[in-house]
Amino acid sequence: MRLDPSLHRKIGRFGDVDVDACYNCGNCTATCSLSDEDHAFPRRMMHYLQIGNHEKLVGSLDPWLCHSCGDCSARCPRDARPSDVVNAVRAEAVKSFAFPSFMGRMVASPKWLPVLFLFPLGLFIAFAEALRGITKATPSPEFSNVFPELPLEIFMFALSALVILSFALSVTKFIRATGAKIRDSRLVRGVVPAAREILSHARFRKCEEEKGRTLGHVLTFSGFVTLFIVSSVEGLGTWFHVVTLPLPFWDAHNLLASFLKIAANAGGLVLLAGLVMLLMDRYRDPEKRANSTYFDWLLPWLLVSIVLTGFLSQGTRLMGLGHVMFGVYFIHLTLIFMLFAYMPFSKFAHVIYRTVAMSMASQSGEH
Repeated sequence: MRLDPSLHRKIGRFGDVDVDACYNCGNCTATCSLSDEDHAFPRRMMHYLQIGNHEKLVGSLDPWLCHSCGDCSARCPRDARPSDVVNAVRAEAVKSFAFPSFMGRMVASPKWLPVLFLFPLGLFIAFAEALRGITKATPSPEFSNVFPELPLEIFMFALSALVILSFALSVTKFIRATGAKIRDSRLVRGVVPAAREILSHARFRKCEEEKGRTLGHVLTFSGFVTLFIVSSVEGLGTWFHVVTLPLPFWDAHNLLASFLKIAANAGGLVLLAGLVMLLMDRYRDPEKRANSTYFDWLLPWLLVSIVLTGFLSQGTRLMGLGHVMFGVYFIHLTLIFMLFAYMPFSKFAHVIYRTVAMSMASQSGEH
């Protein structure tokens, strides 16, 4: 067992945690409705952090089984805020298992945000310049004047493949850290029950202190999934010439295209509503706002920016505002690139790690 004296400082980058305030009374675990005999969180994590055991801290299923209800922090007699500690541990785990590792460090630090934004922006500008010779003029300004559909879709699908590979390698490191084998049958057997729990938000509903978060999470999750499905179908549709961009709000001769357009706008509104609820919940609570870090804010504000620039791109196109719409579209594409390319290193990775952890935990009492 290797102990790291600087572990407290490392975890502190992801939250203002005061683990020294904890004297391991066990009240946090006793009051948690999600903790059980095999996964005694958050007390066990507090202990690992106190002794500096980084390996046990991040190589555990416990941080991902916790849903940050806040019940433990509300009842902690020492105000050690164990719920905030678990949030910080998850962020440290994402950074520790990230592949490539330098991306985990970059996405976790605000000083790299300009680089993470300017890189894809420059990439899309260069991409547009390279495609200038094959773009076609249209009577009214269209996004295809800058980015023809097929090359853009090929680029985004290639990016998705790289993201999947990064996730696979990162999660492989996590599974090995837990002591399980990559081909552990628990992973396969537990996927369905874990997915059912995640989709139903069943564990969120068990929370007492943070019951208000449930609706916000449901709306955010539903809106994102809707947009993801619509974008994927739209991409494949344009690839196989089933749909043509821009999608119409109504076309009796192409009901699929009209359905995709309406679903995309509805999904955007649902996603925005869920994000506003979650952000307002965080802003209204002074303690929660003070304890939120850059890692916590990055994903929700990135999603908000994507939705707003998406609606603005659509609006400026319909108004025929030419250069304005292209400028907004460049920013919109850049933000989408940031969302997908940095998924394995941002808070979005919680969905994947949590699914794996819940799959393993649902099939065995082993830790």
